Amino acid sequence: MQFERISRARTLAPRALTIAVAAALATVLAGCVVGPDYKRPAAEIPASYKEAAPGWKVAQPADQHDRGDWWTIYQDPQLNALEDQLNASNQTVAQFAAAYRQARALVGEARAAYFPTIGASAGATRSGNGSSSSGNSTRSSVSNSFNAQLDASWEPDLWGSVTRSVNSQKAGQQGAAADLANARLSAQATLAQTYFSLRSLDSTQKLLDDTVAAYQQSLQLTQNQYAAGVAARSDVIQAQTQLQSAQAAAIDNGVQRAQDEHAIAVLVGEPASTFSIPPMPLTATPPAVPEQMPSALLERRPDIASAERKAAAANEQIGVAIAAFFPTLTLSATGGFQSSVFSQLLTAPSRFWTLGPQLAATIFDAGLREAKTEAARAAYDQNVAAYRQTILAAFQDVEDNLASQRILEQEIVVQQQAVDSARQALAIVTNEYKAGTVGYVNVLTAQTTAFLAEQKLENIAGQRMVSSVGLVKALGGGWDASQMNRETGDMAAPAPQPAASATPVAQSGAAPQSAQSN
Repeated sequence: MQFERISRARTLAPRALTIAVAAALATVLAGCVVGPDYKRPAAEIPASYKEAAPGWKVAQPADQHDRGDWWTIYQDPQLNALEDQLNASNQTVAQFAAAYRQARALVGEARAAYFPTIGASAGATRSGNGSSSSGNSTRSSVSNSFNAQLDASWEPDLWGSVTRSVNSQKAGQQGAAADLANARLSAQATLAQTYFSLRSLDSTQKLLDDTVAAYQQSLQLTQNQYAAGVAARSDVIQAQTQLQSAQAAAIDNGVQRAQDEHAIAVLVGEPASTFSIPPMPLTATPPAVPEQMPSALLERRPDIASAERKAAAANEQIGVAIAAFFPTLTLSATGGFQSSVFSQLLTAPSRFWTLGPQLAATIFDAGLREAKTEAARAAYDQNVAAYRQTILAAFQDVEDNLASQRILEQEIVVQQQAVDSARQALAIVTNEYKAGTVGYVNVLTAQTTAFLAEQKLENIAGQRMVSSVGLVKALGGGWDASQMNRETGDMAAPAPQPAASATPVAQSGAAPQSAQSN
């Protein structure tokens, strides 16, 4: 018995040593991560906005407040209710929410490669191997085999391929979260802009209805003048034509309003056939929206954050491609029971096991790995260019809406003066026509001028509101980059989150990083 123990110890010693050496080697090499470490690409950021009008408040990094429900600054209960409905039911947002959940699952899939794979199997076979003769009889040789075993294998992350893959998927998850936020912000802004466009059409409809009423009075005036013999029949016909044209315009205005109403129905996830919004003229005026510092725009815009995260994910894929040049180590073990008699399967004599490492390397692949590495570098450069282009487009978006707000604010003042002048001119000409000192063509001209001036005033008011929403969207709405890492539960309709102060994610003076170095 003592001899058996010594013999068994001597047999197991080399095996234990082999396992220990393999484990130690794996531990040492696991710290080697090949490929370039990611640094956020440099991007040129202006010091200020060119189109900022005097008196605009420039927000400092600490000047953030809860702007999750950014549309509430317009103080319109109908708009608030529609935005809430959009957050819960918009199908485009739901698509991006599903994409985010998929990206989150891919992170778990990549992390699984850190751990060993363990499997179990059991089987029974019955086989024959020909026949044998004994005397006058012939019989086949039949055997049974029963087995039950566990298999385990593990490939240590020697060169950081798994780490790079996990980091890439994490960046992809963050990018998907930013894409979701961008889709939600775009839908919210589109809803607000369409809503204010619809209200502007309601204001135009009221103007047209008032104009029709005024033209009916003018027609009655010409009919009275004609009956009194102081006006020609042509005055009556001209007044009828003017009235009928205004009536046609009032009817035509309903086409665009109906289309805007249908568009809102789709945004809030309802069939256009069962959705309606009661008419109400536009009364809102653009609220004061503080600008963000140019560098903070990178923190406030989800599309910029998404583009940057895609560049980070592409950078990690370079490391994955480079890791393929190095050998892989696989540690595997198998153990179980095997017997030709089922009743003896789980006994000590039926035990078996195997254990050992395997080192494998690709010697020749006709340039496959070089091509994959070059493709990964090119993909990274492509994403960096897309990131910088997104930044340029973001600043253009802000400048466009700042210019629009500034110019429209000046234009509406002048247009209001034009409306006042046109109304005065119409009143004077109408009185002169009643007195018989001017012809009716002068009245028609004054009426047309006054109507066009008022119509333009209503259009400018609507444009200002649409542009105001565009500026809020261009500045990132109520979003900030810290939300990219935040689990929000129901991604289609998360609870509003405070916009916390944060350090800008990139500065113009950041050192550039080349993905060409290992």
